[in-house]
Amino acid sequence: MTQAKEYLCDVLIIGSGAAGLSLALQLVDKARVLVLSKGPLREGSTLYAQGGIAAVFDENDSIASHVDDTLIAGAGLCDEAAVQFTAGNAKAAMEWLIAQGVPFDQYKDEDGSLKYHLTREGGHSHRRILHAADATGQAVQITLVDQVKAHPNIQLLENYNAIDLINGRKIGRDAKRCYGAYVWNKAAAKVELVRARFIALATGGASKVYLYTSNPDVASGDGIAMAWRAGCRVANMEFNQFHPTSLYHPDAPNFLITEAMRGEGAYLKRPDGSRFMPDFDERAELAPRDIVARAIDYEMKRLGANCVYLDISHKPKDFVIEHFPTIYAKCLSVGIDITRQPIPVVPAAHYTCGGVMTNLNGQTDISNLYAIGEVAYTGLHGANRMASNSLLECVVFAQAAASHILAELDSSSELPVLPPWDDSRVSDSDEEVVITHNWHELRLFMWDYVGIVRTNKRLERALHRVELLQREIQEYYSHFRVSHNLLELRNLVQVAELIIRCALQRKESRGLHYNLDYPDTRPDSKPTVLAPKAQV
Repeated sequence: MTQAKEYLCDVLIIGSGAAGLSLALQLVDKARVLVLSKGPLREGSTLYAQGGIAAVFDENDSIASHVDDTLIAGAGLCDEAAVQFTAGNAKAAMEWLIAQGVPFDQYKDEDGSLKYHLTREGGHSHRRILHAADATGQAVQITLVDQVKAHPNIQLLENYNAIDLINGRKIGRDAKRCYGAYVWNKAAAKVELVRARFIALATGGASKVYLYTSNPDVASGDGIAMAWRAGCRVANMEFNQFHPTSLYHPDAPNFLITEAMRGEGAYLKRPDGSRFMPDFDERAELAPRDIVARAIDYEMKRLGANCVYLDISHKPKDFVIEHFPTIYAKCLSVGIDITRQPIPVVPAAHYTCGGVMTNLNGQTDISNLYAIGEVAYTGLHGANRMASNSLLECVVFAQAAASHILAELDSSSELPVLPPWDDSRVSDSDEEVVITHNWHELRLFMWDYVGIVRTNKRLERALHRVELLQREIQEYYSHFRVSHNLLELRNLVQVAELIIRCALQRKESRGLHYNLDYPDTRPDSKPTVLAPKAQV
């Protein structure tokens, strides 16, 4: 057994996107904070968020309208208290981001005063989306990273994977409390130990479980899997949002075409140039994402087409370039001039609406363990996330969790000694091909069987496959030293099982979950909750 390097802090934050960094900055004056980042500090889903953040800044808009729009998009499964809480705290959260230096777009009104430029996205009845051109997430991430790096009370560990939470069960104490985590230092290829009085999961979603995704490589469901293994309930994992419009081009995989483009008048078209969204919904291109994604999926399958097209070329060239400079430059780099040509697009796995169950403080079933952002199930999104509520959720719940942690900080107990990682009975792997093969198999069958449109037979096939993979990976995990790819695969397979089991439990079609065997909605629908079996 090798002696692990050990860290000690008040709050361990696993994840370095909008949720994790917002939490760190609001704790740092009173707590020693350690932020664990799986890749470089800037890398993560926040960086790639193009659209914006929803909040009521327009005098003709209202919090009640934001709430109503969210409830409608959530297809009857939102927790209304969570929606009210989020929308009610949205403006204050945005003002906090503005105070940190996030450069949201502004304009001068008729009397010469500066106002924030608000755009509109699918599902919203008003213009209420603050944005920084078409790269809002990048502006948020860069601003928060700069603030975090400048603060001496925040310790940053980049290129570290969290392996597992250490709860009381491992040391003969209360299983409903965590004391730290084992973490993988990728540069040193060693397992290290973090002891913490409070732990916050801010690890993002799990869209990497699918073959096609708009998410960066780090979105492998780590926090959801770790929380499940530690004893936390998860909910609504069947609701995976597929963004309708990801660029279809071999030289630009995973590049998202923001929904704001449809908000500014872009049309979805078949290969023959005809529009199709008016045939599916009276809101046409501004329908919620689940409806748009299913419409595209239907048209592609009906026509045998590899993609459909998003066309904004009827708008003035200067307007397009000013509003969508990132997309314009990216498409131009692969030979597509969006001011003159339509953009080939396909749906891609984009957002995990379910996750680790929390209350409005971000607390999980484990007393000192929090989950914030995409990793969490707060009840905000219901059966479908409305555009631009995701970054909002990160900041609002980071503030709520920070307030709760700070209130508990003085009364928390001293940390016990924790056992070091035991790697004395494992060896280096000589079969890395097993990981690669299982990785591809998992993502392919999840796409084919647990994608935009599902059936019971497909779900049962997927469950059978995932159970075989779990046994194979657990045997591998037990005999060989950990690695980055093994840790991600272990977590993705666990999350895949949770998605499939939730999907099998839902005997209806609602929001993002569409099952051909149960095409109707049920009047008594409730969230799908899974609880781990008691562990000894």
